[in-house]
Parts: sequence; structure tokens; C-alpha cells
Amino acid sequence: MASPEVHVRICEQEILKYDLEIKALVQDIHQCPGPQSQLADLNTDVKKSFHLLRMRIQDLEQMAMEQDKESDKQELMGLVERHRKQMMSNQTAWRKANLACKLSIDNMEKQDLFSGEDSVVKQRKLTKEGLAQTTSDITENLMNISRMMAQQVQQSEESMTTLATSSRTIQETNDEFKTMTGTIQLGRKLITKYNRRELTDKLLIFLALALFLATVLYILKKRLFPFL
Repeated sequence: MASPEVHVRICEQEILKYDLEIKALVQDIHQCPGPQSQLADLNTDVKKSFHLLRMRIQDLEQMAMEQDKESDKQELMGLVERHRKQMMSNQTAWRKANLACKLSIDNMEKQDLFSGEDSVVKQRKLTKEGLAQTTSDITENLMNISRMMAQQVQQSEESMTTLATSSRTIQETNDEFKTMTGTIQLGRKLITKYNRRELTDKLLIFLALALFLATVLYILKKRLFPFL
């Protein structure tokens, strides 16, 4: 059976995966040229990723509540809070991307309705320029996503290091407790043995004293009452 640290690590990795999926989809929405059906498909994928992300954050929160040590609990709750803030930031970016994309699609549809042959030529020129700009934007966005992935991986590694340190501390404490338990049991045995020895010594002293008194009485009897 996997240890709690392994479950936490898997949960963190899945949260990172869904977070990056959402960021990539938001970038796709920014660059979506239309039509509205394509935007709707992208939004469906974003909603699905948000649902999965929310479920994994709830799982991580449940793991935090099940921790025995308060320090481990607070540490995991801090991770949960950071992931929720990141999710809210993604939701804000998603709404802004949708608004910008819808405005862009609306403008393009209006231009298509009122454009003539000259507009078609102009639109082709603008399309070429737009493609060049889009290529540049995609490259920049990929670099941003790469940097964000590196930051997320670093945070995950730091969290795993902290959990590993906590696990070692718990193991060392458990070993010390076992050592103390063995010492206490040995002390109990010695005390029990000492008590038994003390009882035996008292009994022997009592018997010796009784024998001594009996001897003294016998001698007195012979001296004082020889006729008895």
C-alpha cells in the first residue's frame, strides 16, 4: 500500500498537469480566429480541466485534514490555498480571453459583411501580418508556459523535500520512543527483582531473629528452671 507522501506527490503532479492544461487552453482562446463554434469547443475543454483541477485540490485538502501532526496539516493547507489562488487567477484570465476573443470574432464578422473586393485584398494583407504576429505570440507564450512549468516543478520539489524531512523526523522520534520503551521495561524488571529480593531478605532476618530468641529462651530455661 502506498504511503501518504506518495499520494500527496501524485495529487500535486496532477494539479500541476491540469493547471498547465488550463493555461495552454486560455492561450488558444486568445489566439482563436473563430468561428464561435471553435471558441465553444475550447471553453468546453477549459470547463472540464477546471472541474478535474477542483476535484484534485479537494483531495489534497482532505489529505491535509487527515494528517496526525499539526505542522504537516498546516503545510498541506498552505499548498491547498496557493493552488486555489492560482485556480482563481486562471479563471480571471479565462474570462478576459473569452471577452477579447468574442470581440475579435464579432469585429471580423462585421468586416466580412461590409467588405468588398478591395477589402478582401486588404484583409489578405492583414492576415499575413496577423499570422506573423501570431507566430511571434505563440513563441512568446510557449516560453512563458515553459517558465511557469519550471516554477511549478521547483515548488513541487520543495514540497516533496519538506515532506521527506518530516517523514525522517517522525521515524527518528519513533526510534527514540522504542528505545525509551525498552529502557523503561528493563527498569521495571530490575525494580521487580529488587522488591522480591528485599522480601526474601526480610523473611530470612525474621527467621534468624526467631531462632535467636528461641535459643535465648531455651538457655534461660535451663539456667533458671533446670528442674523443668
